Amino acid sequence: MIRILTYNEAGPLLERRAARLNEAEQIVAPILEDVRKRGDAALLEYARRFDGFEGESIVETTRAPMPGQLRAAVRTAAANIRRYAKRQVPKPWSTVFPSGYRTGQIVRPLDSMAAYIPAGRYPLPSTLLMTIIPAQVAGVPRTYVASPHPSSEILAIAGYLKVTSMFRMGGAQAIAAFAFGTETVPRVDRIVGPGNIYVAAAKKLLAGEVGIDFVAGPTEVVIVSTEGDPRILAADMLAQAEHDVEASAILITTSRTLAREVANEIECQLATLPTAVVARPSIDNHGAIVLVDELARAAELVNRIAPEHLNLPDETLLGEIRHAGGIFIGAYSPEAAGDYASGPNHVLPTSGAARLRGGLSAADFVKVISVQELTPSSLASLEPAITTLARAEGLEAHARSVEVRRG
Repeated sequence: MIRILTYNEAGPLLERRAARLNEAEQIVAPILEDVRKRGDAALLEYARRFDGFEGESIVETTRAPMPGQLRAAVRTAAANIRRYAKRQVPKPWSTVFPSGYRTGQIVRPLDSMAAYIPAGRYPLPSTLLMTIIPAQVAGVPRTYVASPHPSSEILAIAGYLKVTSMFRMGGAQAIAAFAFGTETVPRVDRIVGPGNIYVAAAKKLLAGEVGIDFVAGPTEVVIVSTEGDPRILAADMLAQAEHDVEASAILITTSRTLAREVANEIECQLATLPTAVVARPSIDNHGAIVLVDELARAAELVNRIAPEHLNLPDETLLGEIRHAGGIFIGAYSPEAAGDYASGPNHVLPTSGAARLRGGLSAADFVKVISVQELTPSSLASLEPAITTLARAEGLEAHARSVEVRRG
């Protein structure tokens, strides 16, 4: 049964799995170097060894039909994701100051991106929508997909979105291929999308060689509730737990009675849950219900955890929340809505990374480039500040490059 802890006992919930990631880095480092050196030959070897690939080319040319019901669902989700993403793109602007100089910014899309789409126990066609659509909204002209075992739904949605190319490859070798480029796989500007610990380790090691979204760990949810429906709370926790045996589902509450009711309801629902083989170890090993004496303590604990997903009963605590990947407010805002169709992106930071950034955004696929234009008089007005600071740094040529322009 799920643990019921006090606030003072919640310390282990804050521990991150850094040791496992370090181990994974040591495993994948030689794979990355091998792909860099041998390109397609190494890719094919790893695809056959790890993914059971039997073909001669990793380029995916299969096209799958999209059944009517799936097409309707995809259209609804895609429209909402696209609408939300459009609001995220930074806008160009320009301002002329009274002294005559102009500053501003222009916005330019990346030339290319790649989405890693998991296809293990649970193929994730929804992740294809969440990664490709924001890039398309941002104006990225070339979009690529890697998936080791693409389901028919993934293939159908890739065709629907008109991705540039799709590759049947997975793991660290797929990340390396997009980072370095091979004879078949293009080098891209940014790689996004979730994956297992080896994919996460590869992205961490190659960050800088290629842009990434973030280094993702196991998925997680924190729910804050004082008097919610135990059936709903248990269902929301299990919806997270069924993702992965390493997933984390945590309820924070001021009510001991509610804590017991939710714990019992989780057991009842597990008894009939088809994915209990995954959800059970997740709940037993990484799940918890934490009792706090007041909601202020709940907000404090949330900010310490910095969860990927956060469910709040209402807006009361919203002003106190500083760190979360995505926030779901109210009893009728299940995480599943965000996972599929409401619009905000479901590719979110985990393992405390929400302290540093939010979820994947259309803004991740553009560059904001500063622009400035000075006139003779406006440069003259800034000259004392420029030359003084330049000489304070010992950069005499900087100062002279301004002084030489005097009329």
